[in-house]
Amino acid sequence: MRKNFDQLKIGTKLFTSRLMLGTGKYKTLTDSINSIKNSECEIITVAVRRLPTLHTNNSFNFFKLLNWKNFWLLPNTAGSQTAEEAIRMAFLGHELASKLGQNDNYFVKLEVISDPKYLLPDPIGTLKAAKFLIRKGFTVLPYINADPMLALHLEELGCAAVMPLGSPIGSGQGLNNLSNLKIILENSKIPVIVDAGIGVPSEASFAMELGADGVLLNTSIAQARNCSQMAAAMNLSVKSGRLAFLAGRMKRKSYAVPSSPLYNISKKQL
Repeated sequence: MRKNFDQLKIGTKLFTSRLMLGTGKYKTLTDSINSIKNSECEIITVAVRRLPTLHTNNSFNFFKLLNWKNFWLLPNTAGSQTAEEAIRMAFLGHELASKLGQNDNYFVKLEVISDPKYLLPDPIGTLKAAKFLIRKGFTVLPYINADPMLALHLEELGCAAVMPLGSPIGSGQGLNNLSNLKIILENSKIPVIVDAGIGVPSEASFAMELGADGVLLNTSIAQARNCSQMAAAMNLSVKSGRLAFLAGRMKRKSYAVPSSPLYNISKKQL
């Protein structure tokens, strides 16, 4: 079955899994580790800003309990309200990756969110920070609203991927921006990772069927009644959606068509 799937390329890195996982909101450390393993993900995102306040045994154990030869750290700048704050978090994220043995890891999930109520990404701050970080050699994956023109500008700047939201972060509302998401997918020449809002496996699968290159999940797994089971379900849904996209769906018809042919039927059968 594995040979039926293509790899995801972000920057110069290749990944087998198209499911990325966040690490917040889990009830226990065991839940987070089991969910990561059941998801079969390869990219794990961690909020750099929150690490200093998480200097507990659990936070250190989290990093020690994972074999970082099998995972790729995606530091994120969550909590940054300005471009300057996000840039600072990006450099700290690289330091964290280096401590885990990933000295060549300059990946950053760029988040600039100045509005604490609706948590919608700031397009101006995102553009400003992305431009600076790209010049410094970072592999930038910006988290954005589903804005086709913004996605295009970020691609032209040199971003390695764009990460439009499906609906507000943590809401579990699903894909509420379908029209814009389809435009982004149609025009983008870099990977499109749907990030935020997906609540159930069918929504993750649908995003992949539309042509998304991957999805990033956190709350939908971390807050599930059985998070490790939900992680396994999301893993299957992402694989299923990608395989369906590669296979190509049948054409829609406005009328019924019988499954069994009505021609070349022998008289004996009649």
